[in-house]
Amino acid sequence: MGEVVWLAVFVVAFISCNALLDLSAVHQVEGEWMGSTTLPCTYMPSEGFTQQILTWSMERDHSTSTIFRRDETGDHILLARFRDRVSVPKHSPGDASLHITNLEIPDSGHYTCQVIWRSENNSLITKDVTTTVKVVKVPATKPTIRAGALGLTVPAGARTSLTCVARGSPPISYRWFRAVPGGTALPLSSQAELTWDSLRPSDAGTYYCEAENRVGAGAVQRSDAVELVVRGSPVTQPPTPGTSRHTGPPLTSEGSEAPRVLGDLPTATLSARNDVIPERPPAATEPIYEVAFHSTADVTRLDTGAEVPVQCLNEKINLAAETSYEVVTTKDNNYDNVCKGKNPEYETLLNSMESEYEVQNF
Repeated sequence: MGEVVWLAVFVVAFISCNALLDLSAVHQVEGEWMGSTTLPCTYMPSEGFTQQILTWSMERDHSTSTIFRRDETGDHILLARFRDRVSVPKHSPGDASLHITNLEIPDSGHYTCQVIWRSENNSLITKDVTTTVKVVKVPATKPTIRAGALGLTVPAGARTSLTCVARGSPPISYRWFRAVPGGTALPLSSQAELTWDSLRPSDAGTYYCEAENRVGAGAVQRSDAVELVVRGSPVTQPPTPGTSRHTGPPLTSEGSEAPRVLGDLPTATLSARNDVIPERPPAATEPIYEVAFHSTADVTRLDTGAEVPVQCLNEKINLAAETSYEVVTTKDNNYDNVCKGKNPEYETLLNSMESEYEVQNF
């Protein structure tokens, strides 16, 4: 009696496990040429049973080839023409579905999903299910028009676009037209997207698109027309916070330019070195210096270690003619650092006197 009970329990458990491990699939799948599709193959995981091997095989023209195999060593794509085109979920227990991309006409055939489980007592259970795949070419559908982020009412100067969208087997070709009241529509573009970088009021109007592919008779599908409205005010970019577009002189409270004020002219400075002339400060007006010459009886002699930078200008020094000057190096008390004129008469005059000079601003 005990053996009968044990056998009955084993049979019930076996039937229950087989019911839980039963594969679910569909009989037929129709996929679009150059599109993608998924062949379902799922089961309910059962405690005590571990998936050992999963394979997908394909039968076409009475020939069967293994496409995909998953075992303890990993995933393997065994048919070259399916490489980089098929995949099976890795982290979804109970999901052994096959996903195929870029469907081709030769992909049509019978696909079999087979799963082998191992039980705790090392027994193996094998289940399989077959799905027929038919790859077809689908004519282009009637296209729809998608407006850009600003919609169909857009301010002048803005960037916007209209996109033509159709379904069907690729490649799908598109054409854009602008309707002309009482005349022939104007062709605009052969791209799916019609774009304006800076919309003008003259761009307002009625637009539609067409789509077609090479399936069947290649019938052209035309979209419904849309009306693009352009508002008159142009789009302007606001200034960056903290900046001003005014680059000229400062403005008064009334908005006019404030009058320019010239600062004091720079004064001459003494340098401890007699081989460097300081740079002129960036003033609005060039300083003008007058070089006055005196005898030793009239002025106090300057310290011989100092140098006074002198900027010689084309000035008249109580003489009838103008002359140019150049700065030469001072030497002790002889003060060769004078403005020597190019005129020989001035040079003789300057060399004949023991000259002292001072710098005055005016």
